[in-house]
Amino acid sequence: MERGKKLSRNYFRNSDVVHLAKDLLGKWLFTNFDGIVTGGIITETEAYAGVTDKASHAFGGKRSTRTEIMYADGGTSYVYLCYGIHSLFNIVTNVKDTPHAVLIRAIYPTHGMTQIVERRALKNSSPAKLMTGPGSVSKGLGIHFSHTGMSLMDDKIWVEDRKLKFPERIIRIGPRIGIDYAGKDALLPFRFYVQHQDIPAEVIGL
Repeated sequence: MERGKKLSRNYFRNSDVVHLAKDLLGKWLFTNFDGIVTGGIITETEAYAGVTDKASHAFGGKRSTRTEIMYADGGTSYVYLCYGIHSLFNIVTNVKDTPHAVLIRAIYPTHGMTQIVERRALKNSSPAKLMTGPGSVSKGLGIHFSHTGMSLMDDKIWVEDRKLKFPERIIRIGPRIGIDYAGKDALLPFRFYVQHQDIPAEVIGL
């Protein structure tokens, strides 16, 4: 498949972070580090709705050295360390000073498979399992927490629209994972995903 259209800054400035989290399913996330391009189809996301969302790092308007980047303009990377080990990649959305973000939780790899397998150290794993889970996504794509603040308008990390639209019947919606501390907000239906076995065969065969 030919290269698609890189998503614009205006796309990420959309005020509805829940809509964006769902709409990002079927988009392609790419990285290019040291001339090595890796990427694949976004298949799982979670929305975080800023100052009003108890699950968000910016809940209540919190600003810290780590979270300040969440207040950047939409289309900026927010990468943080989880448990001091895993780099988790988020896309800042909405306009400057409104700290919405979408966590990328899973990708079906389509580009740079050799490098992805090497980074994940999973030689015998199926493509469907290589980047399932947000820590695996970042590791497979070579994203490190030091990449926080990068613009997705540049050529290191970016998202493309290749006109793939998943049918509604295979899109699943549910609560976010691992945020019990958020109380009732933990139950919000802000997680969107497509199971890899449900991806149309013609897409997997790219």
